[in-house]
Amino acid sequence: MTLNLCILTPNRILWDSEVKEIILSTNSRKIGVFSNHAPIAATIDIGILRIRLNDQWLTMALMGGFAKIDNNEITILVNDAEKGSDIDPQEAHQALEIAEANLRKAEGKRQTIEANLALRQARTRVEAINAIS
Repeated sequence: MTLNLCILTPNRILWDSEVKEIILSTNSRKIGVFSNHAPIAATIDIGILRIRLNDQWLTMALMGGFAKIDNNEITILVNDAEKGSDIDPQEAHQALEIAEANLRKAEGKRQTIEANLALRQARTRVEAINAIS
């Protein structure tokens, strides 16, 4: 059996097709979802989504949002998402270096929080690339 996975960002439908399995990073833990999974709603953390199509695994970098799983339908609403295969490795590593530097020079609570968020996003993009290498 398969699951229908739909991933939506505010600007586009990133994915809408059948999959065999997913591994999703929620705010509390990673969860694996197969067909006939119990219905749940979950908050998605900044992290990697792994998607299995037959014998092939794909990765996506998700930038936080929500997931609803019910009746073999998975709907994921996220602030932003990128397929690992669409991320430019050189640009992602450069963005990570910039995010690390911005965190080192952050002053005050607000700048530190924003720099930490940017760093988590940059690390997730690099992780999405490394997961497909």
